[in-house]
Amino acid sequence: MRPLKIADGIYDVGVKDWNIRDFHGYSTYMGTSYNAFLIVDDDKVVLIDTVKEPFTGQFMENIRKIIDPKKIDFIISNHAEMDHSGALPRVLHLIGEDKPVYCSKMGVRALSAHFNDKKIDYRVVKPGTEMKLGKRTLSFIETRMLHWPDSMFTYIKEDGILFSSDAFGQHYASHENFDDEMGVGLFDHAKKYFANILLPYAPRVEKLLESVEAMGLKLNMICPDHGILWRKQPEKILEHYASWARQETKDKVIVMYDTMWNSTEKMAKEIVDGARSTGVEVIPMSVRNWHRSDIMTELMDAKALVVGSPTLNNGIFPTLADVLSYMKGLKPQGKLGAAFGSYGWSGEAVKLLNKELEAMEFELIDDGIRTLYVPNQDALKESFDFGVRIGEAVKAKKG
Repeated sequence: MRPLKIADGIYDVGVKDWNIRDFHGYSTYMGTSYNAFLIVDDDKVVLIDTVKEPFTGQFMENIRKIIDPKKIDFIISNHAEMDHSGALPRVLHLIGEDKPVYCSKMGVRALSAHFNDKKIDYRVVKPGTEMKLGKRTLSFIETRMLHWPDSMFTYIKEDGILFSSDAFGQHYASHENFDDEMGVGLFDHAKKYFANILLPYAPRVEKLLESVEAMGLKLNMICPDHGILWRKQPEKILEHYASWARQETKDKVIVMYDTMWNSTEKMAKEIVDGARSTGVEVIPMSVRNWHRSDIMTELMDAKALVVGSPTLNNGIFPTLADVLSYMKGLKPQGKLGAAFGSYGWSGEAVKLLNKELEAMEFELIDDGIRTLYVPNQDALKESFDFGVRIGEAVKAKKG
């Protein structure tokens, strides 16, 4: 990635990571980018965020294509996570270790803990603080817990450009750089990012959007630290975030399962058919073939999750335990839940699945169903009828 001019004197000098395939358990099958921004103004030159440490050399070369890095007056750290701050010590070594780093109060704490053996001149900026660069003015918006305690936005009011840190981004590497250069699928990437990164903080996202609207900020461009920049219709990503933050749902069911000898899978197929017969959307998701982060993305706007597991060693199948543990941390709200499974001896899986669903505050449709060994015709009919009950419950649920 070469430096990208996004406005007069403003550049994206970040890098693209084409090869990363996992980000804290999130499948980044199309890579990602670490966007960082250079502002060259009349009086001051400012760098907003850095990049992941292994990309420091490429990052500095991008800056050199525009300006001598030593001319940078200070750095702003919108977010202390290491994919945006990892290069910070080396960058300071190259531009001058006396150059200040502006960040939130919690940013000082996080960065100091990351780089505890480095003497860095941290300076706290409070929300609403304004900073003149020459013809441009920066201001700062605190966005605590979106998605770290230190998170903040930086805004240029003259250009209407919002540097939004990890909000409004996508884990997506592409030769395209702006939303108007993209075809179908951009909002799908943004939805996956929200579902797997920001969903636990949905109430905070909702309040942030309300406060941004109340500020009356002119938004000509939104520049996140990952993925595509929004310049054509930045209000569209705000509309999507508002919907996702409210956790709006549709008549949709996720049937998530694993199987040992295909008995639970046979039940799953009948449940899917039964639910579909009521007219709702149903997506069957074998956890061996769907990544946990893609399951979360589909679940976000579904009304119901149905989980199927054989009983193994008096417990649920390990692959399902993995996804449920991941899901629990992301705190999906307002869902219906149901469980099913086959067993050979004691058959605890369904009861344990119900406990997992209740722990996530899902409303159980009923106690679930289970089948001894291979489901016979009666058991398959019971599974179909179970799917019908699920579909009817979904249609009755307001969402």
